[in-house]
Amino acid sequence: MGLELYLDLLSQPCRAVYIFARCNNIPFEFKRVELMKGERGWEGAAAPDSSGRGIPRTEEFRKVNVLMKVPALKDGSFTLAESVAILMYLARKFKTPDHWYPSDLQKQARIDEYLSWHVCFPPCQMLVPLLTGQPLPPEKLEGATEELNVVLNQFEEKFLQDKPFIAGSDISLADLVALVELMQPVASGYDLFAERPKLAEWRRRVEEAVGKQLFQEAHEEILNAKSVTADKIAPELREHFKQQLLKQVN
Repeated sequence: MGLELYLDLLSQPCRAVYIFARCNNIPFEFKRVELMKGERGWEGAAAPDSSGRGIPRTEEFRKVNVLMKVPALKDGSFTLAESVAILMYLARKFKTPDHWYPSDLQKQARIDEYLSWHVCFPPCQMLVPLLTGQPLPPEKLEGATEELNVVLNQFEEKFLQDKPFIAGSDISLADLVALVELMQPVASGYDLFAERPKLAEWRRRVEEAVGKQLFQEAHEEILNAKSVTADKIAPELREHFKQQLLKQVN
């Protein structure tokens, strides 16, 4: 039995795993988990938790990941949860190029440092109007934007600095994990790269390193997510989404 990856590309950790596997020609069976469709998609479909990663509901999926979240990996009888653990497992098992997770101790530590600091950027601006029928209050949007800008300043000053990539001259797991997270606000309509030339250049380098076509393919669903209407979301999931998001913005 070959490698199986349980993913929904609306999820940023899932996109990181998908892009990494594809750009390194790692053979795998793509087990699609359609979070927005509930049981009308794959049986393990999920409602997202506060991290956006999803909570699959079937006992079958529990055997793959007892935490009941995506992404998840099944390699024969071996199963694994958490995107960073999955990325490192794939890098080691398939002996991907060293720059992804270098053998050099200090470069490796720099990647570990970012992955430990790593911050999620939930796309509340996009989902609140969709699920509640109400626009996000201006003060909430302003506060979320200010908080995001603080994080972006920290990312540029601490991690990126004047380097092409986080760990130096080559792309690493840290860059991939960072960029897929930063694409979430872009999907909600906030182009955080527009007024940040250093960040925009870094994005361009990361996309070129993994392949622009692959990057666009992985982000097609999330960049079109604003076109999703409430009737396309399973009712029980819609209510779950609504309650979770209202907790975040109230």
